[in-house]
Amino acid sequence: MSYEAWILIVGSLAGICCGITGCFLILRRLAMLADAISHTVLLGMVLAFLISQSLNGFYMLIGAAAIGVLTAVFVQLLHSSGIQEDASIGVVFTFLFAVGVILLSLYADHVHLDVDHALMGEITFVPWDLVKWGFFPQLPKAFLMLTTVLIINLLIIILFYKELKITSFDPQMAAAIGIPVLLIHYILMGMVSMTTVASFDSVGAILVVAMLIAPGASAYLLTDKLNIMLIMSALLGVAAAIIGYYLASWLDVSISGSMATVNGVIFAIFFFFAPHKGVLSKRWSQRKLKLT
Repeated sequence: MSYEAWILIVGSLAGICCGITGCFLILRRLAMLADAISHTVLLGMVLAFLISQSLNGFYMLIGAAAIGVLTAVFVQLLHSSGIQEDASIGVVFTFLFAVGVILLSLYADHVHLDVDHALMGEITFVPWDLVKWGFFPQLPKAFLMLTTVLIINLLIIILFYKELKITSFDPQMAAAIGIPVLLIHYILMGMVSMTTVASFDSVGAILVVAMLIAPGASAYLLTDKLNIMLIMSALLGVAAAIIGYYLASWLDVSISGSMATVNGVIFAIFFFFAPHKGVLSKRWSQRKLKLT
């Protein structure tokens, strides 16, 4: 497969993984927690390397998921003790991220796990970072990790769709009918963590936030149905990845940065022009009401 095709495939997979996961973050108003987890998973990756002495993607996913859930637990503990949620997120993510940076510089500065790569990503090198899994031929590591995480995320959404839906829209009712709200919350945080670390090679920890939030936010402006929102966010994530790649090729700029930028542009378009929730649509409706 060609170099260009692999970049488009990996970027599209990142867009789908981030898009469907981000829908639940939008509904739960946890966009900033996604930013926190996208940074703190660096600590999970460093710890996974220090324990296993391997850059194997499986260990990285386990470490990232564990630290992502730990981030959510710490934020929940601080928030429940009376500290504002945004302050809780800020304290926890800066502390855990700083610990990750310190451990990385002390014990893992000789391996290919640098802070700049983790934060910014580099999708250009994805087609050459090949691994062999089982009977499969050599394939890009980012492709295999994103495919694995996408399958896991889809299985979780299918198995716990009702629970995720109810806890996202009405957590009080979910608790009243016996759904373990906190457990579902931590499962979602695990999904966010795995999605983030799987996207490191393509878009990095900072830009993955745009892919987690923008497609879901755009889809939210277009529909009131969760199943449609999930599909639309995945499609918008793919569209942003493809358009972003060709825009970057045309302008000779960062591919991952272009993908994130296109996500922002798409959101801005729907923010103003969405049929029912867009700013201009609302003003037009209000004007019609006044005229009648």
